[in-house]
Amino acid sequence: MALDVKTMPVFDADNHMYETPDALLRHLPERYKGKLKFIEVERRTLVATQNRIIDYIPNPPFTVVAGPGKFIKYFAADNPEGLTLREMAGDPIRPPASFRDDPAARLALMDTQRVDQTFVYPTLANLVEQGVEADPELTHAIIHALNQWMHETWSFDYQGRIFAAPVITLGIVEEAIKELDWLLEHGARVLLMRPAPPEGYKGHRSFGLPEFDPFWSRVQDSGLPVCIHAAQSIIEPYIQLWEPNDSANAFAASAFKRIASGHRDIEDAVTSLVCHGTLTRFPGLRFATVENGTEWVPTLMERMERAYRQTPNMFPEEPISVIKRNFWFHPFWEDNLRGLVDHVGVDRVMFGSDFPHPEGLVEPRDYFDHLAGISDDEIKLIMRDNALTFLGAPA
Repeated sequence: MALDVKTMPVFDADNHMYETPDALLRHLPERYKGKLKFIEVERRTLVATQNRIIDYIPNPPFTVVAGPGKFIKYFAADNPEGLTLREMAGDPIRPPASFRDDPAARLALMDTQRVDQTFVYPTLANLVEQGVEADPELTHAIIHALNQWMHETWSFDYQGRIFAAPVITLGIVEEAIKELDWLLEHGARVLLMRPAPPEGYKGHRSFGLPEFDPFWSRVQDSGLPVCIHAAQSIIEPYIQLWEPNDSANAFAASAFKRIASGHRDIEDAVTSLVCHGTLTRFPGLRFATVENGTEWVPTLMERMERAYRQTPNMFPEEPISVIKRNFWFHPFWEDNLRGLVDHVGVDRVMFGSDFPHPEGLVEPRDYFDHLAGISDDEIKLIMRDNALTFLGAPA
């Protein structure tokens, strides 16, 4: 019997909320409030921290946003007119409550969209850590304030269908463990982190090094999965060496930056967890790469396999088996899905729509239109069951 894609349940592993400015400020301790501000600059509201404007997100209050799926032609590499992303966005919309701070409204929208369950990630978290990481104490304070707002506004498990993902920052290991314990006490089901070496008192360090083991041990014991979601790139200073630019605006990158940036952040994050031995010391950890695309996966696996054949004594464990054991992958709709499945196994691939961001799909179930060459049994795994396995819930 053919699969009925109109009725089968789906688990969307990549949804977002547009937080209100209150998300960063409501619970921020008084001693830190002067270090993070929303300020007006030429009729635009931007985030400023430590006397520096962060323009990675052009409209962080999200009073108006580009509609869902507005950038589809760009990501389909179908832009012969040479439109900018701003031109593609067209007329902005005012995000409804279901996008911002009303999980009941979001659930009603999901019913209309026929989406059964979803991970929902904050959007402002994209700019926080990169902007304030030089002050680890401030970074932890802002992240905790955001997590408090998220729990208070969305909860971390809304009716077993919406799983808001709180953020973990690792600059100070003891503070990260303290935050993890608070999240566990408040019902978190999934964790969110960025693909970047955290900055602590010793400077930047790979989170795969043994000094972070007390945290990863606690995560493994908790059973919580970890989503490594794309964020403002850590390699921005390197790009600036080639092409000095005063702006880090995510939607106004040059041709050079788009090509040179590639997927370096997520590749290095995965490599650090494998090569620095975290996943050998803690084989029960579950990671997903979310909104990082997957075109880089085959190439990285090939490089790892070659390096292992050259110097197997330099690896704590055979790397390809580690990747297939510990990682799940979220491919963009425009990625080579068949190729990814063949490289990592169909049980490690999860669907995500990036709704309601303009980079994503207009409607989550539009993903079904991009499953050519995928069997019915594989579709069931990709569109729902794998995300449940990653979450640690029965399929």
